Amino acid sequence: MRRTVNAEGNWRAFRHRNFRILYSANALSNIGTWAQRVAQDWLVLELTDNNGAALGLITAIQFAPVLLFSLHGGALADRVNKRKLLITTNIIAALACYGIGILVVTHQIKLWHVFVGAAVLGISSAIDAPIRMAFTSEIVGHSDVANAVSLNSANFNVGRLVGPAISGLLIARFSTGPSFLINATTYLFVITALIAMRERDFFNLKKEETLGTVREGIRYALARPDLYVVMLLVFFAATFGLNFQIFNALMATKEFGKGPASYGLLGTFIGIGSLSGALISARLERFRNARFIMKLGIVFSTVVIVLSLAPTYTWYSLWLPFCGVSALTMLISANSYIQTRSDAAIRGRVMGIYLLIFMGGTPFGSLLIGYLTEEIGARETIAACGVISLIAAIVIWLVFKDKVAEPEDLRVSRVLS
Repeated sequence: MRRTVNAEGNWRAFRHRNFRILYSANALSNIGTWAQRVAQDWLVLELTDNNGAALGLITAIQFAPVLLFSLHGGALADRVNKRKLLITTNIIAALACYGIGILVVTHQIKLWHVFVGAAVLGISSAIDAPIRMAFTSEIVGHSDVANAVSLNSANFNVGRLVGPAISGLLIARFSTGPSFLINATTYLFVITALIAMRERDFFNLKKEETLGTVREGIRYALARPDLYVVMLLVFFAATFGLNFQIFNALMATKEFGKGPASYGLLGTFIGIGSLSGALISARLERFRNARFIMKLGIVFSTVVIVLSLAPTYTWYSLWLPFCGVSALTMLISANSYIQTRSDAAIRGRVMGIYLLIFMGGTPFGSLLIGYLTEEIGARETIAACGVISLIAAIVIWLVFKDKVAEPEDLRVSRVLS
């Protein structure tokens, strides 16, 4: 029998011991992740004299592995021990971060080192992410998945709130090296938490008797209009609108002429909104459907367009929380919807497809953004990204709003038959 704590409503996923253990470790890891993201962008700008194209390229390199590995990571999630594989991916990520951090501290860092480190981290993340998402169901059970997703998103965005500010101060005082080393160390806490979990507390959902294929996952998703419409919306929003790390770095340096501390604070401002959006999303479970998520996509794109009009650093900072709220409300709703509406036997592959859609466009989008900032300016690039995302969201709404009324509990046996 599973031992639980007294938790209800918005905190009910904390009833599960394994969730509590991993949640605490992830809190530290998320702070480290956001600290490194700020440091990595700033390091690239330092090494290239504030070149926007180089900043777009490093982002593309880090997210390109999603195109090659996320689908296979999803397939692995449906047929291997998820915990052991997550330990492996975290070890690889820690080694990559330690390597870059040591090179920076010893003043041996070169731009190609950063590219290699970003690629290794990207490969690890591409395999890790769909497995980690599918693992949530085994930790808390199907009934608490949506709540766990919201709490994990809140956790992630607490890191987004704290990490950039810490990193900005560290960069101003000690350069970028400590941020990489801190992030590498936080992976050790996650590894320890994974080892400490009790297998008897897992919700051992029924696995397929045969090895599932990526093709089956694609067929399943294409047979579910409610799923592929949400994925399509997320693709445009993520590829063009969800590039705040690049937007902030370029606006801070090129438009407002600010230093690393001010740049780090921009991450904290958007983190305030993101955390608020994550907490709000925990209360929106009963509203989550494909149409609701499509409307959220329109709202988010409009907010990004308004961001491009901010005349000063202060106004830009004050609008970032609204960007965070709209982005996280949309993404958490989409993530929860895909997980809870997918059959357990094929959920890992569906999440692999979702992550491919979510992050697969980032390499191309970031390269385009880097190029446009050099050609037309940072502010104009943000506006263009918002407009593209908005047009896509409106078209998706007009074309698909009447096609997402199929039963939400369509089963895998029916789809794959």
